Amino acid sequence: MDNSYGMLSVGVEDGVCVVTLDRPEKLNALTHEFWTDVVRLLDDAEADDAVRALVVRGAGDNFCAGGDIDGFGELGDIPARRRYQQLAMAAYRAWEVFPKPTIAAVHGYALGGGCELTMVTDLVVCDTTARFGTPEAAVGLMPGLGVVRGHANTNLHWLKLMIFTGTKLGADDARLAGLVTTVTEEGQHVEEAMRLARQAAQKPATALRVAKSILNRGSAEGYDYSVEATALLHSTDDQREGVAAFVERRQPAFRDR
Repeated sequence: MDNSYGMLSVGVEDGVCVVTLDRPEKLNALTHEFWTDVVRLLDDAEADDAVRALVVRGAGDNFCAGGDIDGFGELGDIPARRRYQQLAMAAYRAWEVFPKPTIAAVHGYALGGGCELTMVTDLVVCDTTARFGTPEAAVGLMPGLGVVRGHANTNLHWLKLMIFTGTKLGADDARLAGLVTTVTEEGQHVEEAMRLARQAAQKPATALRVAKSILNRGSAEGYDYSVEATALLHSTDDQREGVAAFVERRQPAFRDR
């Protein structure tokens, strides 16, 4: 495997592929190139027999603050925005069906696309600093992956609270909601994620692959609808106003159009 895939730094340790979201100066916000880079990484990790499990973590003080809003204005017309959503959803889908066990090690913010990445990861370990949120409505959007797959693990009332109000869940509430498997003391999340990954790496790969495919059966439902809905939301006046307000650090004036 390569050592670098765009904003992703990669290494292999004890049969575990350790993927680091490595853009700490931007809170590890996801670039447009991330979606194709992560698919390439997953293809390489699947083909590498030395990789038996995968851990994803964030560099710096946070896991991931979501998509890079600064780039939203460059998406162009509705067809271009639809293509962007197709890339993003294809990457999430590839992450979800990756046949080897995946574990997210979360600290600090896991927001928007970062929170959604944890929703398609098999296990989620976080420390006490973690904050999970789906704030997309604040910029006139919805969590495209969150509305499709979030309810697979998360209590629906908690998920609606996050989407409708922008509420961020701390570590303990995230565990109650079903977003998180294990909560550790501050700074111990990567160590715990690696411990679980090493355990999984020792199990027969075929058995885990078959079990995972059955557990994820039916998970593709809703992906295509979400692409269309999110692409349309990207073209609304409210979305443009939400992004402008975010960049200008002011309250948005939504007009429901």
